[in-house]
Amino acid sequence: MTQVRPTILHVDMDAFYASVETRDNPSLAGLPVCVGGPSDQRGVIAAASYEARRYGVHSAMSTAEARRLCPDLVLLPPDFERYTSASRDIMAIFRSYTPLVEPLSLDEAFLDVAGCERLFGDAADVGRAIQREILHRTGLPASVGVAPTKFLAKLASDLAKPQGFRIIEAHETRAVLDPLPVSRIWGVGPRTAKRLEALGVATIGDLAQRSRDEVVREFGASGAWIHDLAHGIDTRRVTPRREEKSHGMERTFAADVSDRDELRRHLLDFCEEVAFGLRDKGLRGRTVTLKARYSDFTTLTRTKTLDHPTNLGPRIYSTARELLDRLPIAPLRLIGVQISALTDVRAPIQESLFGDPDGTPKLLRGGQVPTRAKLERAAEGMDKLRRKFGARAVVPASLLGRTRARGRDGSDGQPGVAGRAPEPGP
Repeated sequence: MTQVRPTILHVDMDAFYASVETRDNPSLAGLPVCVGGPSDQRGVIAAASYEARRYGVHSAMSTAEARRLCPDLVLLPPDFERYTSASRDIMAIFRSYTPLVEPLSLDEAFLDVAGCERLFGDAADVGRAIQREILHRTGLPASVGVAPTKFLAKLASDLAKPQGFRIIEAHETRAVLDPLPVSRIWGVGPRTAKRLEALGVATIGDLAQRSRDEVVREFGASGAWIHDLAHGIDTRRVTPRREEKSHGMERTFAADVSDRDELRRHLLDFCEEVAFGLRDKGLRGRTVTLKARYSDFTTLTRTKTLDHPTNLGPRIYSTARELLDRLPIAPLRLIGVQISALTDVRAPIQESLFGDPDGTPKLLRGGQVPTRAKLERAAEGMDKLRRKFGARAVVPASLLGRTRARGRDGSDGQPGVAGRAPEPGP
């Protein structure tokens, strides 16, 4: 390994969404609490408290199955505004100790605390201080792993859950790794685990005993990666700002939708949300991708790359609607939009003599199509209102009076980097 001292922290909140709900409603303490969508609408569990997990309930499980396992389940719809607010407080605590913070999601991050010893003590001291401060300032439990590498730090926090603290020293690597199932390796999913088991590799120790060349021949480049991790080798550094590749939103409907006007309204809603998210992150994107899944689970994607990057809802929607109109007409169970080829808003955009740089010709607008500058000014005002009064404070006129449909996890959709995944466990 490239480091001897354990200076990498992995901090992971315990059952984050469910913990926020319990914190805000103490009467839920000790109950099997889950956050997700209703069981009669193809709902799935987004997060499960440890009381619910004792019944076998876990994230990404259907709500119907969760209720079968735990009839007394307390099911709550998600409130991502509250979860995001709590996440901001937690990330601020991290950054008060070190600038080297790499968020992985709302509820977990890597920290590199090398060089902080004179201010806060060694990595173990910093980890315990952060754990205490999170609990004191937010009322939320966290688990902390400390190790020489990112992989071992994440493994340490997983092994410590819930509300635990674990240090893996360099000399303990083999003793910790060898007995663990090979599925504990970062990047080994169910399929790879089955392939490894077919080769007689059940534990990390089994994999470590295989020659690197043999594993690479069987699994290619990923074989080199998992073989290194089986030896505790992980040269990745903590990167404070990971480059975001895409930003999107999708929803699986409670019932299949065939009405094209309704699908267009959903799409408009999504495009406004995605555009707001891009502006909030200081990004623009050029490539618009529409995703649609039919009732027979056939999934189609259509993509168009714009001449110039944008983070304006109307511009994204006009492209997404064009892509939707190209799809075969049939009931859809899922629809989503994603923006990729992202750039920083500070990057210059080449202005055009004959039209806005996003492609709206000045001579053809007739004063009816807003210019990019006008749309940007309007978006800036709307964003201020949304940040002050909530995401639904300002919506397009065509969406007024419309109750947003809930997704399978009970949310208003799944925003994030190519959609929000269910809260990771454990």
